[in-house]
Amino acid sequence: MSSERYWEDFAVGQTFESGTVMLTTDEIIAFASQFDPQPFHTNPAAAEGTFFGGLVASGWHTAAVTMRLLVQSDLRVAGGLVGGGLDEVRWPKPVWPGDTLHVGLEVVETRPLKSRPERGIVRIKVQTFNQNNEPVQSFIANVLVPRRR
Repeated sequence: MSSERYWEDFAVGQTFESGTVMLTTDEIIAFASQFDPQPFHTNPAAAEGTFFGGLVASGWHTAAVTMRLLVQSDLRVAGGLVGGGLDEVRWPKPVWPGDTLHVGLEVVETRPLKSRPERGIVRIKVQTFNQNNEPVQSFIANVLVPRRR
């Protein structure tokens, strides 16, 4: 496990990887039952007659799993991952029961914050992949990162 990183420790082009998480049918249904109760997320039989042709995870479930993978990755931002927003959120492929997800990260921009000189912004391209290395989600995270004093 690496030490925590400050704004000065990030550079454009730097990459990070996460571990993996497999999504089960029960997890997909449990998450969707509480947060996105649509038949293609909650009912395997009903899901067969939908756009997807079977049960799939909610995109918000994929986002929550991605967050877990980010927190457990080697990114290790000092003070934790404090988000300043997401840009360009996409779900190019569905996540199916049994899919194993992992995250790849790339720093695409760093800049100091003029309004808060003790912090900077690190923009990170976050891509979530399934076990076949097919992208199932992508976004740009704007992370507020403390600067060294």
